[in-house]
Parts: sequence; C-alpha cells; structure tokens
Amino acid sequence: MELLRIGEKVISMTRIGRSINEILEMRASGLSQQEVGARLGIERTFISRLEGLGEIRKGQSIAAVGFPIKNKAEIENVLKDFGVEYWLLMSEKERQQFVNECNGEQLSNRIMELINRFKRYDAVIVMASDYRNRVARGMLGNQIVEMDIGRSPIREDVSVNLHQLTQVLKTIKG
Repeated sequence: MELLRIGEKVISMTRIGRSINEILEMRASGLSQQEVGARLGIERTFISRLEGLGEIRKGQSIAAVGFPIKNKAEIENVLKDFGVEYWLLMSEKERQQFVNECNGEQLSNRIMELINRFKRYDAVIVMASDYRNRVARGMLGNQIVEMDIGRSPIREDVSVNLHQLTQVLKTIKG
C-alpha cells in the first residue's frame, strides 16, 4: 500500500486507484455520472473532471484518404492536430507506384484491405477528384465526407485547401 502525506492527511494511493477504477468501470457499463455519484456518495462534477483528465478523443473516429496531393505534410499536421486516427495520402507519383508495384490480384487485394480498413471508421474524409469521390461514396456510404480537389482525371498533384479541411474536421468533431 503506497501512502502519501499531505499536511495532516495520510493518503492511500491504492485506495484512490481502486476508487477511480470503480468509477470508470461503472461509467463504461452505462451508468450516468449522476447515478455513479449517487451510488458512491461523490459529486457528479468530480466524475466529469476525472473523465476529462483521461480523455483522449471525443466524438467520431475519423480517417482520411487523398490523392494526388501536393501539400501532404501540411495536411498530415492538420490531421494530427484533430486526432485523426488513420490517413493515406499519396502524390500522383506515389499513386502510380502503388498501382504498378503489384499484379492485378495483389492490387485487388490491397484495395479490398484498404476499403475494409476505412469501413471501420465513423467518418472518412476523401480528398480526390469528383469521380473518385463518387466511387468512394458508393463503397463507403454515408460515412464519407467528400472534398473535391478537381475534375477527373487529375494527372498532377493538387494542394488541398487547409482552411476547408480544418472546417470539415471542426464540423465532424462537433
């Protein structure tokens, strides 16, 4: 048992850890902050602050895909800042390499794996041509957020509007 003295008080770190675990387990089981507080004799606001201390992400899980992208590094920074969990951004050269480095069967498998991966997210931001956005919408359904970066076919890298991307992410995050 780890003890800590604070002024006149002796605090049990083990007891605090057990209590925090109990609170969070009750919340994870579906009880409201009010219900947990009433059961344990603590204020709801304490539970709210406790959850805030450990919060990693709020809202939907988000992924992003984009090609052919010129300003990849800047986009990655924005995605990181907003806690986007997964992204796949390619320049035209990288997209060509992706397509050409394997045979048809391997390419088909890679694409299917990517579709399956993107389907795991609540929202997927697609930064692509009008045609590719329509195709992505057909594969991923309502979870897609389209950012048209030009009319198809796009043969050169395109800079994505960072302000527009930021606004999209703010809207998704709520």
